[in-house]
Amino acid sequence: MIEAELLDNMVTWRRALHAHPETAFEEVSTARLVASVLREYGFEVTEGVGKTGVVGTLRRGSGPALGLRADMDALPMVEYNEFEHRSQQRGKMHACGHDGHTAMLLGAAASLSRDTSWHGTVHVIFQPAEEVAGGGRVMVEDGLFERFPCDAVFGLHNWPGLPLGHFAINRGPMMASFDTFEILVDGKGSHAAMPEEGIDALVCASHVVIALQTIVSRRVSPKEACVVSVTQIHGGEAWNVLPDRAVIRGTVRCFDAGVQELVRSLLDEIGTLTAQAHGAKATLSYRYGYPATINAHAEADVALEAARATVGATKVTLGCKPSMASEDFAFMAQARPGAYVWMGVDGPKPGAPLHNPHYDFNDDALATGASYWVNVVKAFGAARG
Repeated sequence: MIEAELLDNMVTWRRALHAHPETAFEEVSTARLVASVLREYGFEVTEGVGKTGVVGTLRRGSGPALGLRADMDALPMVEYNEFEHRSQQRGKMHACGHDGHTAMLLGAAASLSRDTSWHGTVHVIFQPAEEVAGGGRVMVEDGLFERFPCDAVFGLHNWPGLPLGHFAINRGPMMASFDTFEILVDGKGSHAAMPEEGIDALVCASHVVIALQTIVSRRVSPKEACVVSVTQIHGGEAWNVLPDRAVIRGTVRCFDAGVQELVRSLLDEIGTLTAQAHGAKATLSYRYGYPATINAHAEADVALEAARATVGATKVTLGCKPSMASEDFAFMAQARPGAYVWMGVDGPKPGAPLHNPHYDFNDDALATGASYWVNVVKAFGAARG
């Protein structure tokens, strides 16, 4: 149970963070607030982990060690809300609820510091740069788990579309991988009135884009989860000139490493052969981004027990449909056994979706999230004996 005074503090922290959002690796003020609160509740605090990350450590005798992770960064977008705690930073906004994630883990840290019923070590991990920049990877590469040894690590995300007071979890995939690609199509420029004297890179690129749509379900089995989306086509500057180059960019999402490699090879094959058919040349650049977020079974069961202890068994879904969106908690879950859950935030009237300029974290979910974290610590200790 989260005390009323602590809940008031969580609301204050959350709204202060929402009003002063900071984007990837710029979370200086956010980290300062986090470190200050953790020290107030008796945590050992280490700042500057993975650039702007903060880790707080609390030891309660012998027992297992676990990590609880919250992301801190905002998005580079304009907020359309008009309430008092709206963003004061033009072009930056907490549109994904990381302000709520941070406040919930701070609340859990405060509660754990007063609770003598658990034993072991808790590392509360406040991560920067989840949005695209891969702060989870940076923290791991900065020696996160060597400096703060954890037997397991747990993550959480608020989830519009899921009712307030509900949780969803899988044993296995929760979130897809996130890769990006670029295909350069090189033709031969010419006057637009005399296209036969050149090699039209734009027409070729258009055929490449259409051909890429055959990857999912025609080249990759429809039984496999996979998304290939072209998101950009660039080429040309003048009305009367056929450019010599066009650029195609997009993203790939999947859960299985074998499917990921197959898609990569098909992007290269389809781009190359389609370009050859037009007398052009295609060159693929493929960037591996976030891996898929895959829950370890034992840790998923710990998270399941904690969620049930928080809201009751009837409000916890085991075996939800994974999302094709991505999450860099995956880097931590690759380094240590981990589990990641979705927590519902929709009230009677659903709010805006994630990454929407009208989004605001539902403060009614703060107590549920903090209680869940406390129950994870207790369930993990019980599972490890």
